[in-house]
Amino acid sequence: MTDQELYRLEREFCSFGDTVHYVKEPKIFRSAEGSFMYDSANTTFLDLQMWYSACNFGYKNKKINDALIDQMNTLPQVTSQYLSEPKILLSKEISLAMQEKFNKRGRVHFNVGGSQATEDALKLVRNYTGKSLMFAFMGGYHGRTLGASAITSSYRYRRRFGHFSDRAYFHPYPYCFRCFYGKTLETCDFYCLKMFEKLFETEYNSVWDSKVSECEYAAFFIEPIQGTGGYVIPPMGYFEKLSKILRERKILIVDDEIQMGFYRTGKMWAAENFGLYPDILTFGKSLTNGMNPLSGLWAKEELISPDMFPPGSTHSTFASNVLGARAALEVIGLTKEEGFESEVNRKGKVFLEGLKYLKKKYKAIGHVEGLGLALRIEVCEDDSFTPNKALTDNILEEGLRGNLEYKGKKYGLILDIGGYYKNVFTLAPSLYITDEEIELAINLMDQLFSKFSV
Repeated sequence: MTDQELYRLEREFCSFGDTVHYVKEPKIFRSAEGSFMYDSANTTFLDLQMWYSACNFGYKNKKINDALIDQMNTLPQVTSQYLSEPKILLSKEISLAMQEKFNKRGRVHFNVGGSQATEDALKLVRNYTGKSLMFAFMGGYHGRTLGASAITSSYRYRRRFGHFSDRAYFHPYPYCFRCFYGKTLETCDFYCLKMFEKLFETEYNSVWDSKVSECEYAAFFIEPIQGTGGYVIPPMGYFEKLSKILRERKILIVDDEIQMGFYRTGKMWAAENFGLYPDILTFGKSLTNGMNPLSGLWAKEELISPDMFPPGSTHSTFASNVLGARAALEVIGLTKEEGFESEVNRKGKVFLEGLKYLKKKYKAIGHVEGLGLALRIEVCEDDSFTPNKALTDNILEEGLRGNLEYKGKKYGLILDIGGYYKNVFTLAPSLYITDEEIELAINLMDQLFSKFSV
């Protein structure tokens, strides 16, 4: 069918509520491979979004696809009531990795999507502590189910759905380029942490009972690097200090790695970069490279032991689905290949150097930053600070036209917009992006910023 025929049918039969239908006609793609997607005219689009970091290992990754085909030809389905070898082996791989990296024993629990992993983490926390209130960060995103929306800071995700009695207490994230308190990193001495710790000085600050030394809030849900919030990277030392405050008050740490897990930041978990030791860690997205979705969590033994969290405590029909578990085992295998981690970090540095070159060239680029292959471009007015959402939208839309040229060939560029003011390009290229493709990316972005520069 033609694109226009498909658009007509979509307008008649599809809910707009289950897609990010922010433009009249979202792009229709027909095929994909590696770092590229192709439209109906077979125009090549370099993807710097990779399905919100769900396809870290590239489109049509042969090793992952072959593993899925093999599983489909042996045991393609099995109810969660029973066991399969891929589920057990995957649980072992993740548990041992957590033990190695964080020196804690625990267990793995599966679900389907990131929001569901967040819901299960909330259930674990409530079950263990008997409390229902949580801390979370401004700018944080943990999903759009009811429980996950309650700890996601954006009001617009809750606005249509009534009162949220368990809405989190949201504390400013250390977004140093746009400090909530108007401070500068060089002189602030972690002022934002001091404001958080102040909550516990007296019961009249609303969260603490000094007579029994107990907090009303059970856990702090943390994205070490904010995803939808704009790939904001915290200053070194911040999370060590925050962890000390939380540990002293017996507040659990829940590490949301749904977007940043599996080497997006150059390490298996983003938390490893910042000395953050979680009690619970949630994961999803690139666990299966976007194939047959699977998500889950790891939790310390005392939170998730069979006595504490017995059979049937929570459930999803497709949790621990055997196809997803088999794909995930292949993903884990890819990350263990020699030189994988060092190459991700090397390519991230190469890409960041290209972004710094663009920042010097264009006043509209107020800030660039990156860790591993999680990179950001903050688009501003000519003062290099005031958010410029209109320019961000124009660049994204122009990239999707597929009219850019490089070495005599036509290209498009797939970007993603995030950030508090929707003026940030959050770049999540394939972890297998080549140096030549990085050069292509910088050239295409150069063309786009040049087109809209005064």
